[in-house]
Amino acid sequence: MGLAMDPNKAVPLRKRKVKGMEVDVEERPKDLVRKPYVVNDLEAEASLPEKKGNTLSRDLIEYVHYMVENHGEDYKAMARDEKNYYQDTPKQIRNKINVYKRFYPTEWQSFVDSLQNKKMEVD
Repeated sequence: MGLAMDPNKAVPLRKRKVKGMEVDVEERPKDLVRKPYVVNDLEAEASLPEKKGNTLSRDLIEYVHYMVENHGEDYKAMARDEKNYYQDTPKQIRNKINVYKRFYPTEWQSFVDSLQNKKMEVD
């Protein structure tokens, strides 16, 4: 049946002898660089600072604009709005608006100014 009381005795394993690694005493000479301009370009590119990849989706930006235009600072009304597809809580909506303010401060300021201009025109 192929059953054994002690599988270690039933199938003996051959012990392998590990040979010492052979190490070259001589160091290899440095590789000859055939295209140094490529190496220089890569080093210059690697030394540049990283770009910030933090951006918000266009949908989120439009969502924030819509909510602030229609409800101002009333987060509870924003949570009850029919355009709140993801059923965000008032605190989640507030956090999304704060993220937008932090990522795009100049756009936020111009948006708020345009809202104030619209209110002045209506009054």
